[in-house]
Amino acid sequence: MTLSRRGFVGASGFVVAAGGLVSGRAQAASIPEAASTKSPETQAPKAPTTGPDYQPVVTLNGWSLPWRMNGNWKEFHLVAEPVIREIAPGMKAHLWGYNGQSPGPTIEAVEGDNVRIFVTNKLPENTAVHWHGQRLPNGMDGVGGLTQPHIPPGKTFVYEFQMRRSGTFMYHPHSDEMVQMAMGMMGFLVVHPKDPAFRRVDRDFVFLLNAFDIEAGSYVPKVNTMLDFNLWTWNSRAFPGIDPFVVAKNDKVRIRFGNLTMTNHPIHMHGYEFKVSGTDGGWVDPAAAWPEVSIDCAVGQMRAFDFVADEPGDWAIHCHKSHHTMNAMGHSVKTYIGVNKKDLAKRIAKIAPGYMPMGSNGMGEMGSMEMQGPANTLPMMTGYAQFGPVEMGGMFSVVKVREGLAANDYKDPGWFKNPEGTVAFEYKGQKLAEAPRTSGPDSGLDSVDWQVKDPRKPALAADGTPIPAKAGGHSNH
Repeated sequence: MTLSRRGFVGASGFVVAAGGLVSGRAQAASIPEAASTKSPETQAPKAPTTGPDYQPVVTLNGWSLPWRMNGNWKEFHLVAEPVIREIAPGMKAHLWGYNGQSPGPTIEAVEGDNVRIFVTNKLPENTAVHWHGQRLPNGMDGVGGLTQPHIPPGKTFVYEFQMRRSGTFMYHPHSDEMVQMAMGMMGFLVVHPKDPAFRRVDRDFVFLLNAFDIEAGSYVPKVNTMLDFNLWTWNSRAFPGIDPFVVAKNDKVRIRFGNLTMTNHPIHMHGYEFKVSGTDGGWVDPAAAWPEVSIDCAVGQMRAFDFVADEPGDWAIHCHKSHHTMNAMGHSVKTYIGVNKKDLAKRIAKIAPGYMPMGSNGMGEMGSMEMQGPANTLPMMTGYAQFGPVEMGGMFSVVKVREGLAANDYKDPGWFKNPEGTVAFEYKGQKLAEAPRTSGPDSGLDSVDWQVKDPRKPALAADGTPIPAKAGGHSNH
């Protein structure tokens, strides 16, 4: 990863966000350098070299923010600024983010750490940063106008507080929140337990769910969109731009995610059952952890689940809302399944040579054709694997479990080599007669017995007129 250094900013350029936990403020004689990167690749975690031990997280298509020690304060520097983010090869978006990327870099600390976070505003408007889920002094909560002044353009504010509890959190603006979050401003915040052995895993992945409405050929999200988004992303990346989760066989794995879209997302992982181990409200007691293969995450929530990677393979992981595993699509396009468009296609071809009718037999053909589309957009379904087109997009990736990986090896190992005889195959034996069709079993009940009756509506006589309610009775509830 190439990190640029933004240099030092004089102490006169910063303001403390609000009162509370002010000890050590005099030590902040200079602002720490603000690391930055524009690479969309997943960066391998860097183990701490000072302070308490912990297993660092892996940010999907991202990285963790470096910090420095200043006395007993762990200091970070976030820069809110316009960024360019590659959503997937072939499409870039002009967003707002932190330190060169959207989402911003993950902030990692340890339970009990005193943290000092400098926030420099290089946006054209005010901003503020809320530390979602963390207990802290009210004046450090980051709600512009309520708990602190807004951070004006060109100014640097300082947040100082203690990380009072470990777990899975995030940060995002609370200043012109609708616009700034729609533009991609958010980031992950992980607080590791003070006891390095507490709930420790071998590999720990994090990502945020976000969404954009970017018209084909354009670059800037439509910030006023409420629900009709056309790009569903993990860390502002859409499949096939989302990196795989690379895991060694028998590793204990944790996957954490937070939802900053406008709808819920049931995240489903193939090949395994897992235990829900945490929310943004805290760790789930192991005795109370429940098994799932899909876990729903509502707006503003965070979830973490753990599993032991004892089944090698390439296992899909995705949102189970089917439109969320598609890329840019025209939501107003008509459905033509079953429609014979041959005659229509001939007539259209006379005025539009090369016209090709599609949709009569479903949309799967789009996955293999990948026809040329408008500039700076993505095919609705795309991606190739060892057996052909994957026909996916959006919130989709792969958990790649392999034997023999080194502890810090997160490089893509390529496609899984399935043992002989373990891949579904075409039947080529004796020609089979068409399976006989029979009627379903007779329940012995008249169909009228299965009709649903709405208790709020009056019963009707044979001629359709309402039957009067009995005295003292209720006919509509």
